[in-house]
Amino acid sequence: MTRQRWRKAALIVGGWTLVALFLFSKNLAARTLRQDTSPWVDILVAWLIGSYASAALTPAILWLGDRYPFGRERWAAPVAIHLLGSAVFAVSQLGLEAVVTAWTGVVSFPVAQSVGTYFPVLLALGFHGGVLCYWLIIALQALWRFHESSRRHEREALELMARASALETQVVQARLGALKMQLQPHFLFNTLNAVVSLVRARRGREAEDTLAHLSDLLRWVLDDSEHQEVALARELEYVRLYLAVERVRFADRLRIEMRIAPDALDAAVPHLCLQPIVENAIRHGIEASASSGEVVIAARRLGGMLELVVEDDGPGFRSFRQPVGIGLANTRLRLAELYGDRAALTLANALDGGAIVTLTLPFRECEDRAATPQAKPPAAVPRKAAGL
Repeated sequence: MTRQRWRKAALIVGGWTLVALFLFSKNLAARTLRQDTSPWVDILVAWLIGSYASAALTPAILWLGDRYPFGRERWAAPVAIHLLGSAVFAVSQLGLEAVVTAWTGVVSFPVAQSVGTYFPVLLALGFHGGVLCYWLIIALQALWRFHESSRRHEREALELMARASALETQVVQARLGALKMQLQPHFLFNTLNAVVSLVRARRGREAEDTLAHLSDLLRWVLDDSEHQEVALARELEYVRLYLAVERVRFADRLRIEMRIAPDALDAAVPHLCLQPIVENAIRHGIEASASSGEVVIAARRLGGMLELVVEDDGPGFRSFRQPVGIGLANTRLRLAELYGDRAALTLANALDGGAIVTLTLPFRECEDRAATPQAKPPAAVPRKAAGL
């Protein structure tokens, strides 16, 4: 017999023992009030024999309950079967009690000395109680079955929620990865077009420098390709490497000023969030003008928020209905995926001319050490060469 069956048998016997003791105490109190002098041991033994007879037949009741359960669409046949079963149980339990009591002779009652005299008495006094006990067992079994079903459905619901959450996370990561993959080729194609222009203009040395800077930048980008967020300090290194490439193209026409608050350097920001904004400022601000221009990059902490601002002194935005270029559009989508409505990207024109792009997101220190700068920019791209 398995451990589960032993546990079930112990539960049945223990339950019926408690029933016998409860009914014995009730009967003993009544006999005391009536001043009945019958031996209390006989009364206790009689109740125990009756209860253990019921315990012996309880597995059959449980089998019938499992075989013919009640349901919303199925109740007529189970009711008929259990009505018959309750009657059979009551008669069988009382007959078994009479046989055991008479054969063992453990009870001194004169009526209990033979089955023929004891069984009719038990049947008259205990039939209705036996029927009631049968239905009580069926009700407890149904209640237990409902409890187990509820627990099973709850576990299944939790598992489904966990799978849905994991699937949702995978979908979000896939979307973010797709947006990042759009940004990287976008910058790469623009830089290669610039190299082609330099080669056609017979500016070979500048084309070589541009390719060297591009190689260093792509190496850094690939090192963090698995991260959706990096520390702001590392993101600024990407920007410096990118500006080193653009410095070759624009020379003295491009001026860069950085206003970075020290307490903002450890903030977690989306990987490659600043580079497309700076690129947009250069393309539509500096490149669109025949004269030199300036790009200001600022970062500061405002309570629980981080504010990143990129400002140029070009012609500004003509319309705010749609973001300018794929870079700003993808940055806005990535912010929505990562932070929901807690982050925003806004466009504005400066009062004295130029465009202002402001990126606000929840401030949180970057916990991933791999996304925090561990070394200075490559030697091939000195700060001076980048114009910073």
